[in-house]
Amino acid sequence: MDTQLFLSNITNPTLLFFLLGIVARLVKSDLEIPPSTIKFISLYLLFSIGFKGGQELAHEDLNGQVTLELVFGMAIASAIPFYAFFLLKKRLGVQNAGAVAAAYGSVSAVTFVAASSFLEAKGLLFSGHMVAIMALMESPAIIVGMVLLMRYDKQNIERPSLGNMLKHSFTNASVLILIGSLLIGLIADAKQAEGIKPFTTDIFKGFLAIFLLEMGMVTAAGFGAFRKYGGYVSAMAVAFPLVNGSLVAGLSGLITHDTGDRLMFAVLAASASYIAVPAAMRLAAPKADPGLYIPMALGVTFPFNITVGMPVYLALIMRTP
Repeated sequence: MDTQLFLSNITNPTLLFFLLGIVARLVKSDLEIPPSTIKFISLYLLFSIGFKGGQELAHEDLNGQVTLELVFGMAIASAIPFYAFFLLKKRLGVQNAGAVAAAYGSVSAVTFVAASSFLEAKGLLFSGHMVAIMALMESPAIIVGMVLLMRYDKQNIERPSLGNMLKHSFTNASVLILIGSLLIGLIADAKQAEGIKPFTTDIFKGFLAIFLLEMGMVTAAGFGAFRKYGGYVSAMAVAFPLVNGSLVAGLSGLITHDTGDRLMFAVLAASASYIAVPAAMRLAAPKADPGLYIPMALGVTFPFNITVGMPVYLALIMRTP
């Protein structure tokens, strides 16, 4: 891994605010961000990335290449839960394994946002249709996770229907605002869209920094949950993103030669959902422990990706034609 690239990433102001959040919780500071503020910032980040992606998508030719990349993204989101489920089933049980597998097959919009900031700092761009790919990758993992639970969980008699799970995955607030903003950005008049550019672009990094400050505090609060499960889950929370991200960083070269798009594919494969999937798994796997799969995704995988993962994936892409 390029040392300069690594140092540049860990000194990114947004990441430093994430670390400040961890420190604030560890020293038992009374620092607190109101839940309503965080909810607004969460919606803003999704709105901004979706709208900007739609604007970029409006300038692209929706050809066979874009379709191929969409299929590639959906395939990634569908394949990861399968191997993760069978790898974890014996150690964690069917319900916990299903929830964790769905989380790692799905994606983290916040990690995607952090990756877009990382690319911008490197002077690299990514295609607008990557936002659409991210939105579409949210649901397949939830569906696959539910199918696996229905197939292997003999004790869960009252199972939600596949139709209800599909509806939930697409009407989830984060997915809805992301897809909705993408469509609005796609059809909006370019000149009219310039009027909200200061809101969608200029203040973006500031809001991201505040959000990551809160994420740092939430992450530190979840560290205690791992005492119940031992070092195995911590190791898997690092192994999953490292393996998935590195593998897709290489395989994506068969689909596209765009460096920014390849990094985004790698980051999406490496990330884990801690918003949409937990909400869905409360219905599909009521006996699964949120104290397991949420801290894995948010407490280990998320910080790993934004500190070590992104520079590793980019370095692999730079060395792979």
